[in-house]
Amino acid sequence: MSFQVLDARPDASGGYKVNVSRGSRVGRVSSEWFSRPDDERFLSLTDLHASVKLRSERSRTRTVESAAIRVEASRDDAERLTLRMPESDETVAPTHWSFGQLASLVGAPAAYLRQLPAPLAAINLQYGLTSHRAEQVKTLETHDGRTELRAVTGPDYGRIYDHELVAAVQRIAGDGVGDTRWKVPGVLDWSSGVYNPRVDVSKETTTLYASDRDVFLFLVDDLNPIEAGRLPDGSPDLFFRGFYCWNSEVGAKTLGLASFYLRAVCQNRNLWGVEDFQEIVIRHSKYASDRFAREAAPALTRFADSSPQPFINSIRSARAAIVARTDYERTEFLRKRGFSKSETAAIIDTVLADGGRPASSVFDFVQGITAVARGKAHQDARLEFESRAKKLVELAV
Repeated sequence: MSFQVLDARPDASGGYKVNVSRGSRVGRVSSEWFSRPDDERFLSLTDLHASVKLRSERSRTRTVESAAIRVEASRDDAERLTLRMPESDETVAPTHWSFGQLASLVGAPAAYLRQLPAPLAAINLQYGLTSHRAEQVKTLETHDGRTELRAVTGPDYGRIYDHELVAAVQRIAGDGVGDTRWKVPGVLDWSSGVYNPRVDVSKETTTLYASDRDVFLFLVDDLNPIEAGRLPDGSPDLFFRGFYCWNSEVGAKTLGLASFYLRAVCQNRNLWGVEDFQEIVIRHSKYASDRFAREAAPALTRFADSSPQPFINSIRSARAAIVARTDYERTEFLRKRGFSKSETAAIIDTVLADGGRPASSVFDFVQGITAVARGKAHQDARLEFESRAKKLVELAV
């Protein structure tokens, strides 16, 4: 699907002039980018899928009685601890993550147990398992040279494998590096305000990640800008579509998908000028795999194939909805919607400083609210502020 976008032509450098002073800033992708070591960064969806698919093929699950698990400590290695599963001569070595899950299962402090020599940790853990009510647990074990216990969850844990999410993304994004409209993002040049969508994918720039306990993917459609109105100087207000998604097949986090429109992505992978942020979160409960098939995967496809026209129309409606023409009306408009006196003054002053004219439309007030929200130190307060801005847009549509 191609979109007709008026005046959204690249400049001489091949990038697009954008205004990131508007909309929200989202730091989730940047947090991932900062924290991932090189071995968790992938240069294509093909490589990422191959990695998480291979570990799935080498894994198996089984349900056992927790009280029947035997904890064994090595006599030769004071730090080595293994588990012998019921009705099996095979031992499995817990990962750092699964050891924490096992300790949590019996109510033991994992951090304390990790500081003990293996024999003492084994005695404490064994006591907890033996005295624990005879409950079943579901294990995820990987066989790769030695058997490793990757996860210990409740018997009704609805596992969605990481490779299933990556495969769903591949169906719309191919390799994720430009063979479809969806790709690893470019980068914003702060000195010129130009967003360049054409940046080589490297370990430094990639937004495709996977560790031994999760996956995270962020892609944009940044070669096809969307114009949604004009800026005060008459230039087009340009947006790009983007989404990120995440999952953990070992119980470290939920499965989720967030879709949005954004104006730019900077070198640190912060998302700037974000509008129309939508999120789906699926807990790994008993029917999680069914919900993934019915909700998350289709939602991803719908967003990928959808027209931006509803978004454009909502922005145009917000721009056209004139709600205040005087200082008194501006103050009353915000105070009647629950903003304090100081918040109201900050919003009005911000719009005037950024736009060069007083706020008059719903769109003006929304931009002022989100700009003030960016300055709030606590995420809860920032999200609450931004949700109030979203409600204003909905009123204008």
